[in-house]
Amino acid sequence: MKRREFLKSSLWAAAGMGLVSWTSRGELVLGHGDFRYKVDLNWGALNAQFYPVKDCHELVQDKQGRIILLTNHTRNNILIYNRDGRLLDAWGTDFPGAHGLTLKDEGGEEFLYITDTERHEVIKTTLNGRVVWAWGYPKASGVYDSPSQYIPTETAVADNGDVYIADGYGSQYILHYNQKGELLNVFGGRGEGEAQFLNAHGICIDQRGQAPELLITARQQNQLKRFGMDGALKGVIDLPGAYICRPVVHGSNVYLGTIWSGDGSSGTGFVSILDEHNRLISAPGGVAPVYEEDQLRPMYQVLRVFTHPHDVCVDEDENLYVAQWNAGFTYPIKLTRV
Repeated sequence: MKRREFLKSSLWAAAGMGLVSWTSRGELVLGHGDFRYKVDLNWGALNAQFYPVKDCHELVQDKQGRIILLTNHTRNNILIYNRDGRLLDAWGTDFPGAHGLTLKDEGGEEFLYITDTERHEVIKTTLNGRVVWAWGYPKASGVYDSPSQYIPTETAVADNGDVYIADGYGSQYILHYNQKGELLNVFGGRGEGEAQFLNAHGICIDQRGQAPELLITARQQNQLKRFGMDGALKGVIDLPGAYICRPVVHGSNVYLGTIWSGDGSSGTGFVSILDEHNRLISAPGGVAPVYEEDQLRPMYQVLRVFTHPHDVCVDEDENLYVAQWNAGFTYPIKLTRV
């Protein structure tokens, strides 16, 4: 069965169970409560002969309103769109393991921090691709014997210029540097303890509270972990059945691409949205979140609109742009809030 036919039949079945709805114009709507979205499967689609993608890993929005996509296709590692999905620029041929993309405004100029899992590096660039510096594997940390043990997946950059690097595909440490590149702290590491990680895939700085914190995913543990900026554990958020990627804080909410769900089977992803109390309140593409005695019921996909959602970008109108990994070389999906 072709994907379009499969999706159509799945939609009708899901509609019969009350899991999806349509607008008056026949547009598919996903999500729960106040966080519902109509789906645009064609947003950002380009001529793949000229602008191919492999894995669409992450997305950010700059202060001009442009949506910047990172892909590990070395024909064009960076694709820059306007909000309507029109291509504005493309660059980058040197990042075969392009995985994490963080944007930071530093004194009025914005920079990109790219983590490359094949180069075992974090690379800082300007928005037009000029390399500012590249950090290799942290030999000085004393926790690595070789570069092969260090496979960074994400960065977070504090307002004072400190950089936190999540070694999500390597030894699972979080490395804290100052803006001069001096190593200040190492915490986490591989393990099943509360302050350890099984797949420290994503990291961000959460400024919703009185003091900033780090939100770090433990993807294989179906958990989002809270740390102080000094690396001290502050709490664990359980999201059973949700294999979450990078947390993205927008307003009072946290958005996460959820690459797999349920038992972790291929192609079972959805989008997770948490409220200001870090409770799951909407899961576009997934079952409605339900808490029983303060415990979330295990989550799972109910409609295969998404394949492997890897990241979410939120614009000023709270529309979502969803990048997908291992999704047949497809471009991002836009979810317009309704």
